[in-house]
Amino acid sequence: MSAETAARIMELACECQTLECVDITGGAPEMNPNFRELVSEFRSRDLRVIDRSNLTILSEPGFEWVGTFLADYKVDVVASLPCYLADNVDRQRGNGVFERSIQALLALNRLGYGLQGSSLRLDLVYNPTGASLAPEQARLEANYKSELYDRFGIEFHSLYAMNNIPIKRYSSFLSQQGKLEGYMQLLHANFNDAAAANVMCRSLVSISWDGVIYDCDFNQMIDLPISGGKRKTIWDIESLDTFIHQPIAIADHCYGCTAGNGSSCTGAVI
Repeated sequence: MSAETAARIMELACECQTLECVDITGGAPEMNPNFRELVSEFRSRDLRVIDRSNLTILSEPGFEWVGTFLADYKVDVVASLPCYLADNVDRQRGNGVFERSIQALLALNRLGYGLQGSSLRLDLVYNPTGASLAPEQARLEANYKSELYDRFGIEFHSLYAMNNIPIKRYSSFLSQQGKLEGYMQLLHANFNDAAAANVMCRSLVSISWDGVIYDCDFNQMIDLPISGGKRKTIWDIESLDTFIHQPIAIADHCYGCTAGNGSSCTGAVI
């Protein structure tokens, strides 16, 4: 994201009458040179800011400032940890990622993140490794908390259990395994209208690195324009408030967010 795009987003965000939270994601969003200015500006407006961190950034040379900066500005941290077992995490995300993630979580705990009664929120994200629905979130969260505390002394606030969305690399992976059709049938068979009432696209817009606006992150990944119409950018609009009552663009991948207990940016929705 360029400085010009970041500046326009800050302008729109600070003028928006309905905005409550800014959720910054990547890759590793902390690597963007505009990250600290974005956080500082949003927090000065008393907006809640979430940093979607891959955790390993905390141990990258030159990024030792990340943890302290997040704590100083009271930024909520949401971090991916697909399992509490090293083999499963390293198989999914690369050799050594589990150990680096554990060290990052311990460093965040030392700063006050994730501790009982702390206002510094630390939430973790789980995705299934196979073509199945995410398990019941509360039960899985209890397992995570027990395992991570007993083995490493790590504390966190909540676990977000998300279904895998059948787009891009995951869709290609399932197709290569001959499982894509079966997974789509599983999602369709478990459609839950109660989940559909609470999915993230009903309360957010997603802005890409180049300023294009989408209904959600998944629509952004497949370049499905907001409201299913012509692509709009942050330079085409006067206010973010204009999107509150517009229709939402949908496609078959939306079954991933509406199956079972549902799936959103904060995990299960029912």
